Amino acid sequence: MDIERRLLDIVSRLDEINAELSQNNVYDDPDRAARLQIEATGLLPIVNAYNAHRQLARQADECRLMSQDPDMAGMADEELKELLPKITESWNGVLRMLLPEDDAARRNVVLEVRAGAGGDEAGLFAKQLLRMYTRYAERNRWQVELTDLSESGIGSVREAVAIIRGAGVYGRLRFESGTHRVQRVPVTESSGRIHTSTATVAVLPEAEEADAVINPNDLKIDTFRASGAGGQHINRTDSAIRITHLPTGLVVTCQDERSQGKNREKAMRVLRTRLYDLQQGALDRERANLRLSQVGTGDRSERIRTYNFPQGRVTDHRIDLTKYNIDEFMEGDLDEILSALVQADEAERIASLTKE
Repeated sequence: MDIERRLLDIVSRLDEINAELSQNNVYDDPDRAARLQIEATGLLPIVNAYNAHRQLARQADECRLMSQDPDMAGMADEELKELLPKITESWNGVLRMLLPEDDAARRNVVLEVRAGAGGDEAGLFAKQLLRMYTRYAERNRWQVELTDLSESGIGSVREAVAIIRGAGVYGRLRFESGTHRVQRVPVTESSGRIHTSTATVAVLPEAEEADAVINPNDLKIDTFRASGAGGQHINRTDSAIRITHLPTGLVVTCQDERSQGKNREKAMRVLRTRLYDLQQGALDRERANLRLSQVGTGDRSERIRTYNFPQGRVTDHRIDLTKYNIDEFMEGDLDEILSALVQADEAERIASLTKE
């Protein structure tokens, strides 16, 4: 079915609903009346946008007719020149309204950052990425809860897992998943040679309890004393939690809280999210093994984005966009690139919609 036919069917359906709602006996069945009102509320914005687009198209047709009159041609051509971009914009707006709504876009996320290839320098870069996302969250007044942090002796990060809560977090961060590559001269490099290292990022929509049912008998729960590099966070009680999901082999560790109960709660949230991710992959083969497809292997040749410190640039390879603001970017000024990624995805989905 082409888009125009689909839109005309929506207009027709709204007319049918309004006609039924105008009947005196419609409220004899309150449940049906309520369902009709909800359906009409969902269709009305699309119909209004489509009617506005058709009005602009009619004005353009009138201008084309007027341009055939030598006395009116100049004015008609000027008006048509102004109308054409408005028509394109209005049509794209209508198409955006037809795109399926992604419920996951509103969810909180589980953010995972891991050092990839490059030794200590990769760990230092992973630490910077974690800080970058934390700064971005602060700019948006999102809440960041660190659930697990594995550090090395030089203060680098081997692995970090955090839950980020806020309005539309997944919708903004979903395209950060993948291999991030850094090019710079390490502080330990005496010859000034530029090194290339990587870190991997996975952004998963946080699962709700109903999304992944976990059988307590499938869990192995271990407790241990929390610790960190240089003795950080060390305490005298076994407050840290390690949960192993025996059927899948998934392991989640949480040692950020001093309370064993809080660590267990956070670990269960992360485990539930990872299980939900696996279950979704089983239901939809295109998303199978999502985490691996997101982060790749961490090899230097794989990358979604390059951070080149000597040149002060950040390049996102998926949309071929380069910005020379690396210092601001590492401080959480991500909006320009994130918005461009969202727009590119939207344009791709609109293109797919028009091919249906």
